[in-house]
Amino acid sequence: MNIQVTKRDGTKEDLDLEKLHKVVFYACEEITGVSPSEVELRSNVQFYDGIPSVDIQETLIKSAADLISEETPGYQHVGGRLINYHLRKMVYGQFEPWHILELVKRNVEIGFYDKELLESYDEQEWETINNFIKHDRDEDLTYAAMEQFRGKYLVKNRVTNTMYETPQMAYVLIAATLFSHYPKETRMQYVKDYYDAISTFDISLPTPVMAGVRTPQRQFSSCVLIETADSLDSINATTSSIVKYVSQKAGIGIGAGSIRALGSPIRNGDAYHTGVIPFYKMFQSATRSCSQGGVRNGAATLYYPIWHYEIEDLLVLKNNKGTEDNRVRHMDYGVQFNKLFYERLISGGNITLFSPHDVPGLYDAFFVDQEEFKRLYEQAERKTSIRKKSIPASQLFASFMEERKNTGRIYLQNVDHANDHSSFKPDLAPIKMSNLCCEIDLPTNPLNDFNDEEGEIALCTLSAINWGNIKKPEDFKKPCELAVRGLDALLTYQDYPVKAAQASTIKRRPLGIGIINLAYFLAKNDTNYSNPNLDLIDEYAEAWSYYLIKASADLAIEHGACPGTNETKYGDGLTPNQTYKKDVDDLVPHTERMDWTGLRKQLSETGIRNSTLMALMPSETSAQISNATNGVEPPRAFVSVKQSKDGVLKQVVPGFYRYKNKYELLWDQKSPEGYIKIMAVLQKYIDQGISVNTSYNPQHFEEEKIPMSTMLQHLLMAYKYGTKQLYYFNTFDGSGDDLGDRVDTVNLAIPEADMMEEDCEACTI
Repeated sequence: MNIQVTKRDGTKEDLDLEKLHKVVFYACEEITGVSPSEVELRSNVQFYDGIPSVDIQETLIKSAADLISEETPGYQHVGGRLINYHLRKMVYGQFEPWHILELVKRNVEIGFYDKELLESYDEQEWETINNFIKHDRDEDLTYAAMEQFRGKYLVKNRVTNTMYETPQMAYVLIAATLFSHYPKETRMQYVKDYYDAISTFDISLPTPVMAGVRTPQRQFSSCVLIETADSLDSINATTSSIVKYVSQKAGIGIGAGSIRALGSPIRNGDAYHTGVIPFYKMFQSATRSCSQGGVRNGAATLYYPIWHYEIEDLLVLKNNKGTEDNRVRHMDYGVQFNKLFYERLISGGNITLFSPHDVPGLYDAFFVDQEEFKRLYEQAERKTSIRKKSIPASQLFASFMEERKNTGRIYLQNVDHANDHSSFKPDLAPIKMSNLCCEIDLPTNPLNDFNDEEGEIALCTLSAINWGNIKKPEDFKKPCELAVRGLDALLTYQDYPVKAAQASTIKRRPLGIGIINLAYFLAKNDTNYSNPNLDLIDEYAEAWSYYLIKASADLAIEHGACPGTNETKYGDGLTPNQTYKKDVDDLVPHTERMDWTGLRKQLSETGIRNSTLMALMPSETSAQISNATNGVEPPRAFVSVKQSKDGVLKQVVPGFYRYKNKYELLWDQKSPEGYIKIMAVLQKYIDQGISVNTSYNPQHFEEEKIPMSTMLQHLLMAYKYGTKQLYYFNTFDGSGDDLGDRVDTVNLAIPEADMMEEDCEACTI
């Protein structure tokens, strides 16, 4: 009997095995070490009358994905091409893409594209754009990349899962959208250059930009920092702002350290305060109330100081002990330190706990003026009238480290480094918190109500430069310029659902441009994390930083400096490699290879367009798109496996055949010290922060236990070299699901941190 296949439009046709063979042969063409017959045999398609053609395609895709391994890495490209074929048939009804104008008109009509696209460009310009699109670049995307595209980035009906574009169309329309307001005589070149940069992965973009730019959605900032004051009005305004931004794909940082402690007086003693936990629960509910644009779950990190009166209860909020009444588990937490508390630890002293409300000026001084904070703090310790607790510093630090180790998700912020080594002047624009993923350091001010324009919600818009594509330092110039121009244009183009966010963003125009593919860069240059070539890293980081600052300084001449330039050190002609923690000079001698003198003169005369320019974010998803290693992190395996709501995605490290023996895998490192030193050198050139992780394999320690002394030693080392924030604490426990293929075939556990779907593009980029 003849078996019929049900096509996408509902019609039926006879099963054509030859057609199926052609698709598989197309997917395997010119790829080394793959076999079309192996894909077909492994698929084991059970044909039956009426089988949907979609099911056949998905089965073949899964077959190719299952074949991805160290021995046969080429199948990641076979899987990518099979998805590409499937996707084109779904979007265009054929393999050949439509003319871009035809696609734009269709998607504007059904409401998936911004109508301004048709208003901004004429038919001749669309013809020009259509001519420089390189659709064959889609055929180079890996299986993981294509799965991420169709799961997160491409415009689609998320209810029916109907797709309405392909990757190259998305890339070129992002470029066209960003530069639509540039002068007609220059914009087409910028559209082409930016399209080439993002579609060949010189520049990597975050989830809100990839999924949102070209659509009617007009909020593309990845990171939102919201500070609350110690009042019900401010807490309610913070809650409303969280809901607003979570619904628009942003990761949230919450500054809640000023809320008074349990038992503090309210209304001059009319009542006792219920403490911070009920309000933290309120913020948690707001964060989890909606998904981030249907792309990912809402997520937040809440920040508070180590000296808060309720610290003993706050440190354990995330662990699996206790009850729902005394735990708030569905947020992450950042604990804030400064030099004074490290000194107390080293000297064997105590840390005294206060309710911020009970010591006027203490909380603000914690960020603005370290000497004033010390004076007020020690003064309060001596006053018998002030409610307080005293705990040995060693006990409190040990508790912090134990919770950080056990949950993986208790973070750290050194507020003195965040302010002293910031691009902002602390007395005018203090840094009081970080973001979800611990790389953003921007000023905030609490809102008194939702429409308060005097408050300040900080937004940061992200992208990254692919160091794996850089052959020499001067290669940074063009992608850095394009990255700055593209994101700066985005700040003008996007909408602002909260007035305090708009006022702050227009005043400061902050950007966070990071790094992806550092592990590949190190492998290519015959160095690694445990014994890094810090001179090499210093040389490339200097050029990367210089070209980013130069691009913004030039843009200030062209479009005007940001109104908040006077609140930045840039406005005084100071650059990050002048204000860094000088202990870094112990690691690599300070040298200046670029024309910093000329640049500083330019900054002091004409200002800067963007108050911040750098931030090193995680980049799980965007790195998969770019077939790159995640941010500045070492790979966990040669063939890594990402667990997400879209399924299990395999990715082979770039340059596997050539550089396999040069890569250093995460769990092979006996200590994070080399990694910490690399981060210190990078931080020297960064105006914001880095998502710095600490990772340990207990197998490298006696009795497979990580000593508390070792963890504290690395904590002090990170502080010594100017680390602003610490993000995940990763522990290899050897007892879970397979996280990837390794030379030694060790199965890797997936700690809680790895089960997070997003990076800071959640910031993901």
